[in-house]
Amino acid sequence: MLESQLEKWILSHAERKLPLAVVLPSGQRIELGSDVRVVIHIKDLTGARLLFTPTLANLGTAYVEGHIDIDGEIDDLISVAVGLAQSTGGDNFTEPGMGLMARLLSHSKKRDRESIEYHYDVSNQFYQLFLDRAMVYSCGYFKDPCDSLEVAQQQKLDHILTKLMLKPGDRVLDVGSGWGALAIRAAERGAKVVGITLSQNQLDYSRERIAALGLSNSCEIRLEDYRDLSVGESFDKIVSVGMFEHVGHKNLPSYFEKMHALLVDGGAMLMHGITATDPTRRVVGRGGGDFIDRYVFPDGELPHVTFAMRAIAEAGFEVVDVESLRRHYALTLNHWAHRLEAHAEAARESAGDKRYRIWRVYLAGCAYGFAHNWMNINQMLCCKLGGPQMNPFPMTRDWMYRA
Repeated sequence: MLESQLEKWILSHAERKLPLAVVLPSGQRIELGSDVRVVIHIKDLTGARLLFTPTLANLGTAYVEGHIDIDGEIDDLISVAVGLAQSTGGDNFTEPGMGLMARLLSHSKKRDRESIEYHYDVSNQFYQLFLDRAMVYSCGYFKDPCDSLEVAQQQKLDHILTKLMLKPGDRVLDVGSGWGALAIRAAERGAKVVGITLSQNQLDYSRERIAALGLSNSCEIRLEDYRDLSVGESFDKIVSVGMFEHVGHKNLPSYFEKMHALLVDGGAMLMHGITATDPTRRVVGRGGGDFIDRYVFPDGELPHVTFAMRAIAEAGFEVVDVESLRRHYALTLNHWAHRLEAHAEAARESAGDKRYRIWRVYLAGCAYGFAHNWMNINQMLCCKLGGPQMNPFPMTRDWMYRA
């Protein structure tokens, strides 16, 4: 009975001409197109049920939990998954799935730390399989689409520090410092840097690198929540890369107010983070956002750039420059996805098969999403006005692109 229902359902999608074949539990193979590049193997009843409603969340869950297996190149897998998900109707965005109580409870210090630990404390060895040598886990900056990942990431670090007009002796706060690449780069250029993270793995790795490079006197990394930073400290520059999407919509105003209190008059701040492309801040649809929230980034919330800019302005900053890096992140994620594919066995050994499956579809799926404008990523450069020091930046943007 189930096999006949599955066969009928599969054949109902034949007009879509997807390069897909589906193998039923009995071994029967049904092809939807002539140029088959992806094969889905249904392993059990749960896999069949999830396939009947092929949202990206259901397809991802079926694969991650082992109810289906999939053969094919990762780029083909994602395009086929999107093709199937389109049959469920709707556009690329849906209302947030989190209920009121969950939204009220999210983004406490405890939950934020647990979310960060879940995502980042897999193992440093796992991330080394697909990141660049400096372990930069954020969007690269490609002056040419053919730039290597290593080159693009160094260009990104320097692009940020150039935008901030970093100079020797500047006191810099790096909020969400990751594995320390940006903090280290700023210290190498003569700054005094404090970085904060909620990941023990990142903390240990960063401190080891800093000590090995002889930068311990100028670069300090702490295991600290941004809410616990003392307003008695002050900084000339504040930078945050890949952080404010973890803050949550309700906390963005207080987050930027805290940054304002920590920055000196005339100081500069750069926020680099993933943003929603839908102005009403609906989440990525067809189940993509649900999958990410469940398996990848618990409690993650993407503000639209206008929402973030409003919170920045209301905190007292002047927004000086906004740059979209959406196409750059599509390229970056494509590099990561293919590097992970090339190290599949090592990834399974390092993090387990389930974690590998999660990251396999997550990285490639996000590359597709950024390439198709489902999400964006923006750098927002700001300054704190007040006192004798007002806007410290030159009258034109020329300084950002000087060699």
